[in-house]
Amino acid sequence: MKRRDFVGLAAAGWVGGCASLVVTTVRPVNGRVRLSLRDHPLLNRPGGFLKLRPEGSNQLLYVLALSGGSFAVVSPICKHLGCTVNIDGPRLLCPCHGSMYDRDGSVLRGPTQAPLDRFQTEVSSDDVLTIYLEPRRA
Repeated sequence: MKRRDFVGLAAAGWVGGCASLVVTTVRPVNGRVRLSLRDHPLLNRPGGFLKLRPEGSNQLLYVLALSGGSFAVVSPICKHLGCTVNIDGPRLLCPCHGSMYDRDGSVLRGPTQAPLDRFQTEVSSDDVLTIYLEPRRA
């Protein structure tokens, strides 16, 4: 492998890893957050994600791009003991006790028995994703 190719791959991995740490702060209006998908290119492909925090809230949300142009917005707080789950490709993994969820927050493996809190979404014809900040209960 050429040195230039190696440096390029290493830089891409570093940038991708750092992107997973970034949290976008958003301003809710009337209990909703609106995101232009054009402004968030990671959400334009399945497997893409965005971590966001509504202003004035301690609540972190994961916006996850699914196949078919749909989205799931979930709380990353594991229902077992309250640890923050990590995004790991097609799964969300709890680092504390190994619970595993799919990208829509459904339980794949315990010890947790309950799905992650999920938030209703809508995508408008002009590619604006609306997130309703009141979680749906499973």
